[in-house]
Amino acid sequence: MARSLNKVELIGNLTRDPELRYTPQGTAVCTFGLATNRSWVTDSGEKKEEADFHRLVAWNKLAELCSQLLTKGRKIYIEGRLSNRSWTGQDGAQRYITEIVINDMIILDSRREGGLTREEEPTPELLDESPVSPGGAEGKPRKKTKGVKTKTEEVSSKGANEASDIDPEDIPF
Repeated sequence: MARSLNKVELIGNLTRDPELRYTPQGTAVCTFGLATNRSWVTDSGEKKEEADFHRLVAWNKLAELCSQLLTKGRKIYIEGRLSNRSWTGQDGAQRYITEIVINDMIILDSRREGGLTREEEPTPELLDESPVSPGGAEGKPRKKTKGVKTKTEEVSSKGANEASDIDPEDIPF
């Protein structure tokens, strides 16, 4: 049997804010646009640029994350597959669309570069991450991942003087 491959990898900027919806069964689906640019020099030395626009679709938990973290202008990397759909429009005409169904997404820019101000950054409630003391919520022991320190543990593992000298802007997460 012959093997086949349907894989797309893109790096680009979002052309619009993601739109999150739910199917009647309760499955999250998020759609948004991505622009990729290319430039080249013609034989005559003239520099040309061209943009391609792609429709992206994310499902389930990835859809919810995209909706929470992404905004127009952000630079992202995506992996996914091409999907072709057709349907009959209200006018009776047959319609076709090609989409990229993503299965992985990485944000490549910082929040400030993507156009978010500090006030607009997602809150811990939106990200399903609540700030927790080193002992865990309400004194319960925190579930540990072997070899991984939490943000609070990294700061508290330093001396009290060192922790007060840390500028929040220097923390990479």
